[in-house]
Amino acid sequence: MWFSREVQLPALPRGIHSITNEIVAALPELSGIASGLLHIFLLHTSASLTINENADPDVLRDLDQSLDALAPESARYRHDDEGPDDMPGHIKSSLLGCSLTVPIFQGRLHLGTWQGICLCEHRRRSGRRRIMLTLCGQARQQAPG
Repeated sequence: MWFSREVQLPALPRGIHSITNEIVAALPELSGIASGLLHIFLLHTSASLTINENADPDVLRDLDQSLDALAPESARYRHDDEGPDDMPGHIKSSLLGCSLTVPIFQGRLHLGTWQGICLCEHRRRSGRRRIMLTLCGQARQQAPG
């Protein structure tokens, strides 16, 4: 079974945001998959995706702060036409990436206890972000009834 769906996320402020619930809500077919994979692809170059801890919000704040240290807005970039946060956003996107693959097991995302899927918004004014979800897997067996 294969399913593909493009989802548009609301505009989010700069920072790292859990989007696990939004992804699950966009894929009602997920519950019908016994075993498979979900590929998540972000259709933008100044934001990124990551899987990280979703229990303590300080983890995401510290990760965002660390990325700022790696790609500061104060650096002298050639590409600066779209504002001081644009090129750092491209760098951070390249460091983290724009796609993830998550295993599916018994109709659910098979993430670790503290793991969540996160959108890393690297721009102060980004607008809505689009993600492409591609789900493939074997259908769950229906109980005789």
